[in-house]
Amino acid sequence: MYDVVVIGAGPVGLATGVEAKRRGLDELIVEKGALCNSFIGYPTRMEFFSTPERLEIGGYPFATRDYKPRREEALDYYRRVATAEDLNINLYEAVTRLDGHDGHFTVVTEEDTYTARKVVVATGFYDVPNRMDVPGEDLDKVRHYFKEPFPYALTDVAIVGGGNSAAKAALACYRHEANVTLVVRDDALDDGVKYWIKPDVENRIEEGSIDAYFDTTVEAIEPDTLHLDTPDGPEQLDNDFVLAMTGYRPNYDFLDRLGIEARDDEARTPVHDEENETFETNQDGVYLAGTICGGCDTSRWFIENGRFHAKRVVDHITDTLDRAPAMA
Repeated sequence: MYDVVVIGAGPVGLATGVEAKRRGLDELIVEKGALCNSFIGYPTRMEFFSTPERLEIGGYPFATRDYKPRREEALDYYRRVATAEDLNINLYEAVTRLDGHDGHFTVVTEEDTYTARKVVVATGFYDVPNRMDVPGEDLDKVRHYFKEPFPYALTDVAIVGGGNSAAKAALACYRHEANVTLVVRDDALDDGVKYWIKPDVENRIEEGSIDAYFDTTVEAIEPDTLHLDTPDGPEQLDNDFVLAMTGYRPNYDFLDRLGIEARDDEARTPVHDEENETFETNQDGVYLAGTICGGCDTSRWFIENGRFHAKRVVDHITDTLDRAPAMA
């Protein structure tokens, strides 16, 4: 029996594993994909907004070539931490079910079954895109993740969204000679778009290099066309690809299978004890850590503040394990 099984091998899951191991707990981290799986889907050479010291875990310095670290440097850094700590990690092994109770859980995966006294869920929110729910959204031309601009060179590409991801994708595609149309449901780009990106996009729109529709929604997607509902009425565009940069949300189906409830609030916040900073859910002995704590409010927790959840969670785990023996 493991003292703690951590679901998710992102930065916060790794930080939790480090804390647990240093407290003398038998830990296992189970990850359905690669190490730091969300980073694998990030754009190539993506630059983090945070400086490297704000992404550090376990006290390991994060050295970078530039002021802000890039995706590839972060992947290398977290791998080195996992190796240095000799963390017990099972990759490409998806958890399917959680049975049992505090002190004696059964964690069922696609490959095996594990018993654990405590469970920590650090799965983030990057797995489930916010869908537009329009006809044609399941066509192959529609992408909810943007990796790099090269596939879209010399094509008609529509980018849906007004946040950072949409703005960066629009600039990258434009600079690789795509015919870019930006579709934004609000009357302007999000205020949260990074300060060095927003004026760049706005200038490209003003000069006509990037077409933009504001207060506009996508009504339907066809193989060669895109149907928009604009303030001036319906409009149809020639279109080869749609990049739906509409954000992401936690996998609530997965949380439900673990028995974790969601609050009836706008963010559908998963139930957990934030007030006392134990981060224990409605399921005794099951904890949340990292960005998953914010539910659909995906701008609330980041690596730089979510990494501190690891210590709080393991503090409570250690305290309760010291006071209660494992139950058979």
